[in-house]
Amino acid sequence: MKRLLEKLYNQNTLTKEELVYLLQHLDEESMKELFSYSRKLREEKYGKKVYLRGLVEFSNICKQDCLYCGIRKSNKEVERYRLTEDEIIQCCELGYDLGYRTFVLQSGEDSWYTKDKLVNIVKKIKSQFPDVAVTLSLGERDYDTYKELFDAGADRYLLRHETASKRLYEKLHPTMKFENRIKCLAELKEIGYQVGAGFMVGLPDQTVEDLAEDLLFLNHLQPHMIGIGPFIPHHQTPLKNERKGELKDTLIMVALARLLVPDSLIPATTALGSLDYRGREAALEVGANVVMPNLSPMEVRAKYQLYDNKICLGDESASCRWCIENRIKSTGYEVDLSKGDCIRIGENQMNL
Repeated sequence: MKRLLEKLYNQNTLTKEELVYLLQHLDEESMKELFSYSRKLREEKYGKKVYLRGLVEFSNICKQDCLYCGIRKSNKEVERYRLTEDEIIQCCELGYDLGYRTFVLQSGEDSWYTKDKLVNIVKKIKSQFPDVAVTLSLGERDYDTYKELFDAGADRYLLRHETASKRLYEKLHPTMKFENRIKCLAELKEIGYQVGAGFMVGLPDQTVEDLAEDLLFLNHLQPHMIGIGPFIPHHQTPLKNERKGELKDTLIMVALARLLVPDSLIPATTALGSLDYRGREAALEVGANVVMPNLSPMEVRAKYQLYDNKICLGDESASCRWCIENRIKSTGYEVDLSKGDCIRIGENQMNL
């Protein structure tokens, strides 16, 4: 085990067989060694900085029907909403005043927001706040839409692959195709975005081999951002009675992702904080270096629940900002409110 961990730290790669062996044989001692390596590498690349991004969840309307998601198309109990262009800009104004220099615009796959509407929103944000980065998380769109949004000023795009197993992906996403997900990620990299991928840990029927494939996919893709969170059931979905993912397992995946893609920006996800009170802090301590506090209007936050027991639904944006800063400082790290680009920007070396 020690040899594998040293190889991972020094070479940033393992074979599938080595990853499976590592995952099957991690004990407490080797897990501590893994976390020590991932923390060390994170600090070599980014020092003590933790980047804050202001998150705006601007629509919970979605045309897809993913089995695990609380805002899936078939969930008729969700109170749906859309923010107007002005409301989105107001969220960014509030965030800018609080010091944020990256805004993450996230929604369900809502076709009401056409290419032209989205381009206009991005242009207005970049015109009003020329020193910010705009990150989009809008799901699957066509190449022309991705390209025009990039040309309008969008800097980054988050599109988690969710699972690198075609079998598992299409079981969980009955309205989607695995090949199209991979195609979208390739197109985003080709266009020039800083691209984010990632997956869930603890999905029903997920195997150790599946998790190894997720890690290998990240190692091959070399995304600029990696989002990894635990599966948490939502009570209005077909998976409502399934067992949730474990904190320890998710932290192991965060640490391995750091070692396999050393330059990546890795969020300490809200889902980890929802799973465990110190979940986000624990992720920072094993390799994560981004946190995304919520800037969405208070009246819509509870309507954007992809899973149960989501935290920070009742916190004002300013309160959330200072709360998370104190939490970050408690881990020995420091808040960085700059745009916080991946130190590897400009490289699109992956061909899918």
